[in-house]
Amino acid sequence: MVTTRRIEYPVDGTTMVGHLALPGGTDRRPAVLIAHEGPGLTDHQRERADRLAELGYVAFALDYHGGGRFIEDREEMFARVDELLADPDRMRALAGAGLAVLTAEPRADTSRLAAIGYCLGGTMALELARGGADLKAVVGFHPSLTTTRPEDAVNITGKVLVCVGSEDPIIPVEQRLAFEDEMRAAGVDWRMTIHGGALHSFTHPDLDPDPSARPGIGYHRASAERAWRAMLDLFDEVFPTMV
Repeated sequence: MVTTRRIEYPVDGTTMVGHLALPGGTDRRPAVLIAHEGPGLTDHQRERADRLAELGYVAFALDYHGGGRFIEDREEMFARVDELLADPDRMRALAGAGLAVLTAEPRADTSRLAAIGYCLGGTMALELARGGADLKAVVGFHPSLTTTRPEDAVNITGKVLVCVGSEDPIIPVEQRLAFEDEMRAAGVDWRMTIHGGALHSFTHPDLDPDPSARPGIGYHRASAERAWRAMLDLFDEVFPTMV
């Protein structure tokens, strides 16, 4: 049976509020860090943690805004996103604080770690890997693929998967190609899946496509399910003793 708990933890004087989900049993299990989308930690990412725990993983959904806050105002949210995209050290610190919470959990096998993220959270997971975190797998769902420090990709130790919508205006072809060059130059074991017909945030079921309200953004069920299966396939590859 899955058990969950709310965890408060400090980052530079700010109290973050994350969500930990534990599988049944008492043994140590592979552990997955989850980084939320730009607006904030929601039930969607908490449910992802719970679902991973049902599959036998220890999972922690971190908070990178503070107080478990959800940013309603779009301008404020985009300003926060731009601020973090311009500061990879800050993203790595925020993700690293969440990783520290995860690895402090006695059920977490610290030799079998992965990080996944959605939108900005996916970028944050990639930056955590670029910073040299000991991760066996990194998965970004519709993340920004840009970084101000592409040379740091040589520090990536695990396997990388990014899942991108073919119609995502936020991740254009040029950005994909630059990411390919970055991964290739660093000798990373990487893969990219392009999901035909999918927009940005295609994994989020609350975002039905509405061009007038959210141009370029919308849920695409088939792609969301395929991307989730691709992640699990990668986990099967890097955690071969998972039962």
